Amino acid sequence: MDDEYAKFVRRMNPPRVVIDNDSCEDATIIQVDSFNKHGILLDVVQVLADVNLVITKAYISSDGVWFMDVFNVIDRDGKKIRDKDIINYIQIRLESNASFVPSMTDSVGVTPSEEHTLIELSGTDRTGLLSEVCAVLADLHCNVVNAEIWTHNARAAAVVHVTDDTTGCAIKDPARLASIKELLCNVLRGNNELKAAKMTLATSGVTNRDRRLHQIMFADRDYERVGRAELRRVEDKGSRPQVTAFDCSQKDYTVITMRAKDRPKLLFDIICTLTDMQYVVFHGMVNTGRTESYQEFYIRHVDGVPISSEAERERVVQCLEAAIERRASEGLELQLCTDDRVGLLSDITRIFRENSLSIKRAEISTKGGKALDTFYVTDVTGNPVDPKMIDSIRREIGQTILQVKCNSTPPPPKSPQGTTMGFLFGNLFKARSFQSLKLIRSYS
Repeated sequence: MDDEYAKFVRRMNPPRVVIDNDSCEDATIIQVDSFNKHGILLDVVQVLADVNLVITKAYISSDGVWFMDVFNVIDRDGKKIRDKDIINYIQIRLESNASFVPSMTDSVGVTPSEEHTLIELSGTDRTGLLSEVCAVLADLHCNVVNAEIWTHNARAAAVVHVTDDTTGCAIKDPARLASIKELLCNVLRGNNELKAAKMTLATSGVTNRDRRLHQIMFADRDYERVGRAELRRVEDKGSRPQVTAFDCSQKDYTVITMRAKDRPKLLFDIICTLTDMQYVVFHGMVNTGRTESYQEFYIRHVDGVPISSEAERERVVQCLEAAIERRASEGLELQLCTDDRVGLLSDITRIFRENSLSIKRAEISTKGGKALDTFYVTDVTGNPVDPKMIDSIRREIGQTILQVKCNSTPPPPKSPQGTTMGFLFGNLFKARSFQSLKLIRSYS
């Protein structure tokens, strides 16, 4: 009965979205008001991430039955959002219904599709792993249509969409699927028996890849720090995110603060992890400088209580650090653009392996007959790649086909000085409107 009443209230109070390009000189302001429900913040942030918007500031409030968020956003070029198609997309997605986007709380976001076969992989990371996986898929006449691969803490995870290289459709034959699974599990297992390799096959389906990758790596416990010998390089602690969790007893919250190098989808990765760990953000703020992002959230578990033990506190900190680090652009960024063909990815990754490159992260896509791939690479010890090696690889692949994207390396974030608990609470509980944070003007 309560569930039906909640649905009735949501129908009577549809989301209201205001997109304003006039009130702020350097950003587009998006205000979202809606009936509150668990996961609604992730739904909103996911929509903004889907269109590659950068969130420079945010104010979050969902204490009670109403959800009110304000986001200052820009595009990847640092400009306001002027594209009418993007504005309409955001408006339609956020106002279409109270759920905004399909909830993944129960289904991890799988939607029916007959075009691809979905493969999910996880195992121990090693140099050449992606090359071996791609070689097996090529030998089995599987064409990789798109994929994303993450590595973190000596673990690797991938979500891959493949088709039959003859028909261009999803692979459905049970015997062939069993063969694919067996051979890929053998590759993932390698010589390491300490942690089992895992693989999932589906004949149809499209996953929200980013969230699924977080879930795969979380299930694989990549947030547990491995020994330095396993990492094979000295960890630069100054470049790691700084996460703290402490009690706010007078308001019965746990306060989470995070300071990290800013990058696209940083807020999505954090909110995704908190949501999947069954925590609710009641209040929060995001403030991004030139290279650094500071975030502060007031959370409770879905059962209404704050973090209650030191072990739980430590686990939350570790999981948030991992969420921030998984997508960090470690290594040199290489971009490949060429005509797509069966076996292309296998050939490219083989060349990387033969030249002792380690792929830390990769995004694979095809569009209009073109392969559009991005690789983040280091040498086998995790150090920067010798430029002469990159020049040699580019000559072999084609200098117009493989481009090096210049990566700027800003100084590591400074350590937070004390806490900023008073900063948010001073505005949050004394002010009665969003205007106190000077993020938006009145729309009433």
